Formats: sequence, C-alpha cells, structure tokens
Amino acid sequence: MSEPSIAHPTLRLRVPFAILGFCAVVLCALLLLVVRARSSVNQVALSSMPKGVTSVTAKESLFHPSRRYVGYVAPWLEARVGPQFTSSYVDTVLVRPGDVVKRGQVLATLDCRNASEQSKALSMQARALSATQEALAKETSRVSGLLSLGFVSPNEMDRRVAESSSKQAEILAAKSRLARASLEVDDCVLRAPFDGEVADRLLDPGAFARPSASVLSIIDREQVRILLDVPETDFNVVAVGGKAQIRLLSTGGVLTGRIARRNPAAEPGTRTIHAEIDLPDAKRSIPVSTTAEVILNVGEPLAASEIPLLAASTRGELATIFVVDGEVARKRRVPILGESEGRLLVIRSALRPGSAVVTEGRALLQDGERILNHIARSSEDRQ
Repeated sequence: MSEPSIAHPTLRLRVPFAILGFCAVVLCALLLLVVRARSSVNQVALSSMPKGVTSVTAKESLFHPSRRYVGYVAPWLEARVGPQFTSSYVDTVLVRPGDVVKRGQVLATLDCRNASEQSKALSMQARALSATQEALAKETSRVSGLLSLGFVSPNEMDRRVAESSSKQAEILAAKSRLARASLEVDDCVLRAPFDGEVADRLLDPGAFARPSASVLSIIDREQVRILLDVPETDFNVVAVGGKAQIRLLSTGGVLTGRIARRNPAAEPGTRTIHAEIDLPDAKRSIPVSTTAEVILNVGEPLAASEIPLLAASTRGELATIFVVDGEVARKRRVPILGESEGRLLVIRSALRPGSAVVTEGRALLQDGERILNHIARSSEDRQ
C-alpha cells in the first residue's frame, strides 16, 4: 500500500492569507464608498441658503374708479307690420329677413276679396242714396213753391223737409261705412312705415292674419341705442353727457359714446334708473338685440402703482407681496385699488414706483429670507 501525501507547509498557509487579503480589499472598498457618500452630503442647512426668485419693477400708473354695466342694443326705430282692421289669409310676402326696404314699399298682401266686394257694394249704396236725396231735394223745392201759393199745407212741407234731411243723414252714414271699407281694403296691402331692414318674417303665405298678428318686423339701424338699467345709487353716474366706453360682445368692437338721456324716476318694481346711449351706425354694422358692456368712470383718477397680478395673493381689499430689500425679501400687505387685464393696481403710497416685487418663487418665501434675485425684463425693455 502507498503512503498518503503530506501538503507543503507553505501551501497550507497561502489559503488563510488569501482570505484575509480579500476581506481587507472589501473593507477598503466599503470605507472608500462611505467616505465618498459623506463628502457629497451638504452640511449647510437649506434654509440658510438664498432662494432664487424673479422680480419685476412696480410701474407708476393711474387708477380711475369705474362702474361696469350690461346693456342692451336696440334699434332707433322698430315696427311690427300687420293688419289693423282686417282678418284674412296672407296672400303674398315679398321680402325676407335682411332685405333693405324703403318707406312706402309693398311688403306683403292679404286676400281681401270679401272686403273689396263689400266696399263696392257700399259705394253703389251711397250713389243710390245720393240720387234719392237729390230727387227729394228737388221735390222739396217744388213743394215750397206750392206752399207760398196755398196749395200745400205747412205739415206736408215739414214732412218733405224731414225726409230730405233723413236721406242726407243716410248718405253721410253710407259714406262713413264706405270710408271704413276703403280702410279695410287698403289694410290688405302692407307697406314699410320707414326706411330700414326686415328683421323677422313672422307669417308666410297661407297663414291667417288677425289685427293683433304681425306679418313682418322692420328696424332702422342707421342709429342704435344702448339701453342701461342701473341701481338707484348710481343715479349720478349716468348723468346726461357722461362719457362711456362700450364693448360689443357680438362684434368684439370697442366704441365710445355719451349718455344721451336718463329717466328722472326709478322703476317702481326694481328701483333701477333707465339710461340710453345713442350710437350712429351709417354702415349698419352693429346687430341689434345683442349685449353691450358699458364702463363709466366715477370721480377723479387716483395715483397708483402697477404690478403683475401673479406677484400678489389677494384677499378682500388687501394684497400680500414680497418686496426686494437688497438681498432680503420683505413681506408686505398693501391696499388694492383695482385690477385689469392681468395687472394689479395698489395705492402708490404703500408701494413706491420702482420697487422690485417678487413674481416667481414667492410661494416658498418667508418674511426676511435671503434671496438670489433675477430681474425679469419686460416686453418694452426687450424692444
């Protein structure tokens, strides 16, 4: 049998040293990772570092107190055309909405054959009564001659005169009925009462029209009226002659006008004052029965400072802003005068023009915090 081999002592010591060396390498790597991780940790508190913000400069401006009302655009003239005396079927309608018409132009006709025949009958009746009255007048004249000779009694003469007067009254009544029938015949032809445009066509041929029904609606837009109803407390605001800025919602146009008239009394039910503004419109470009926004200035302009709306948080009549004071942001509450188109107007004495006001980054600020300010350039500065 062969004897077992015995390992060399150097070989037996090599394995433990290899394990120890590997462990040392791993420990050194871990130590390096820990040192690197600790070196990247910021030991300075973030609250003590300046916060990056953007600021703008408050501008000098004027604030004019105003009132805003919703008005109604009405035509200068408006008429609903229809029969006044006759009830009949509509025969023809010659115009449609948007057509321009002249005064006296025929717009529609009614089927009035019955009224026409009745007018002819009354005309013939009036002629017959006229002939009868003429004969009675001649007879009365002859009887009057016989009365002077004593051949006719006074009673007979009085009877003849009464018959002649009665026939004369019947003739006048017949002429009155004939005039009414003529009006009914004329009522069958509907004409334009003034120069204007057709706004609406309410009945078509074949419809039955009554005196209370309208066939067409005519308007005159060469001058329009802006109708306002304001609270009674604003009676002096809508004084006659006051200048107003008008924005038409239908066209988007902005016009200026003046108060033309104002009611001296308030509406009993609503306690509102009615006022009107006249606007010439020779081109007929303003549609009526639309909405108009009217702005009227009140009192005298006030000195103000203007800042962007995003630079402040508003609550009630106060705005909270951050003003740049060197490298520090100071929190302020300033009274608000008004706002318009993304701009906030505050009292000039509370915020001087030229002061830098924080816009971006103010939500993370506290009063007295250090800041790193970046001044934003306005569109005017870029130009």
